[in-house]
Amino acid sequence: MRHALFGLAACVAASSAFAADVQPTDVVFVDGAIEASLSGAAGDPASGAEIMNKGAGNCIACHQVSALSHLSFHGEIGPPLDGVADRWSEAEIRGIVANAKVMFEGSMMPSFYKTQGFVRLGDAYTGEAHADGEVHPLLTAQQVEDVVAFLMTLNEQ
Repeated sequence: MRHALFGLAACVAASSAFAADVQPTDVVFVDGAIEASLSGAAGDPASGAEIMNKGAGNCIACHQVSALSHLSFHGEIGPPLDGVADRWSEAEIRGIVANAKVMFEGSMMPSFYKTQGFVRLGDAYTGEAHADGEVHPLLTAQQVEDVVAFLMTLNEQ
């Protein structure tokens, strides 16, 4: 019985954490900023640093980040991210990561938490047009929060 109650409690906790995610189509921007966590949970800066380097995030392909200087390639297309936490609030950084085009019209930065309104949607990295079906954001709600948490550690030295 005790194990059954623990299992039920774990399922309820997991489903409420999942239910807390704000869906990309329900995100509310205020002057480009997103006030509340998209996942309902705090971000993990260490996970955010990993996302900055790999996978769908790959932020350093366009941005320089001194805190990630151990990585071999940093792009120069986007602005350096050193001191970003001093220039923008957490809500503004969340908005920029989710969809920079809301704050900066014409930005080249990808919309990491968006699923509709694309001009031409590709099928992952195949070079083909997206087939019919559900479109997933580049980052999950929690991954956005993790990147935001990492960026909030980047203060001027």
